[in-house]
Amino acid sequence: MIKINERTTANMDVVLEEVCSHLPHGGDHASRKHIALRLIQSAKKGNVTLDGLRNVAYRALSELSRRKSA
Repeated sequence: MIKINERTTANMDVVLEEVCSHLPHGGDHASRKHIALRLIQSAKKGNVTLDGLRNVAYRALSELSRRKSA
């Protein structure tokens, strides 16, 4: 497990805001939390690049969409 540094935290913040901008009103607390948790899990495994984190966040967003339509 990798420690999350300031740069990675900044990358996660940027990606979270970018992805949540696709949700109504920037997303509710539960949606933002779901995406943020996925980002943290991925970063702790070493995925710290913007592109890598962006992919994780969009997958998490897709999970939310599938849950709501089910």
